[in-house]
Amino acid sequence: MLALRGLTKSYPGPEARTVFAGVDLELAPGEYVAVMGESGIGKSTLLNLIAGLDSVDRGSIALDGVELTTLGDDALSALRRRQLGFVFQAFHILPYLTVAQNVGLPLSLLGTAGDEASARVAAMLAQVGLGARGASMPRELSGGELQRAAIARALVHGPRLVLADEPTGNLDPESADKVLRLLRERIKANGAAGILATHSRVAAQTADRILVLTASGLRDRASF
Repeated sequence: MLALRGLTKSYPGPEARTVFAGVDLELAPGEYVAVMGESGIGKSTLLNLIAGLDSVDRGSIALDGVELTTLGDDALSALRRRQLGFVFQAFHILPYLTVAQNVGLPLSLLGTAGDEASARVAAMLAQVGLGARGASMPRELSGGELQRAAIARALVHGPRLVLADEPTGNLDPESADKVLRLLRERIKANGAAGILATHSRVAAQTADRILVLTASGLRDRASF
C-alpha cells in the first residue's frame, strides 16, 4: 500500500546536513508500525515527507501506486484530505468547535454534510468511547479524551494511512496506554495502515513491528 524507496532528505544553508538517506519501507493494508530513533533524527520529518508536507531530495513515495513526489500542491492536498489521517502530540482540537464539529472537519473538507456526516461522526465518537461527548466543548475534556477525539477525527473519513506523531507525549501513563491501544484497534478495524513515530519503547511495543530511524535509513529494531 505504501512504498518508500531510497528516501533522502537534507537541509541546505550554513549548517547544511543530511537528515537521513536511503530510507526504504513497505507497509501493507492493516499493518501498524512504530518508528523510533534518537531526538532530532527526523521522525517527524519522515512523516511530513510521506504526507507531502515537505519535499524529498531523492527517492520515491508511492501510496496505492500513486507516486506522491510527482504530484503538484493541489493534487497533494486532495490526496491528504481523502487518503490520510493525522494524530499529533498537541491534539490540535479547535477550541471554538464542539467535539462533534472537530471530528467532522475531514468530512466537511470532502464535501460530506447533512445526515450522512452526522451519522459517521456519531458512529466514530461511539467507537472511541465519546458517544456522549459530541456536544461538549474541548475545554470540558481531559487530555486522554481530547486525544481520543483526535483519533476519531483522523479516522472518520476512512483514510488509507494514519500518521501519528508522538500522540501520547502529553498524556499520563494510564491515559497513554488507553490511547495507544485504541489507536491500534481503530486503525486495524477500519482497514487502514498506520505509522507511529515515537521515542517511547512502551508506545512502540503496541505496533506490529518496530523500526529504528538512523541517518542511513530504517532498520528493524531486532538488527540493532
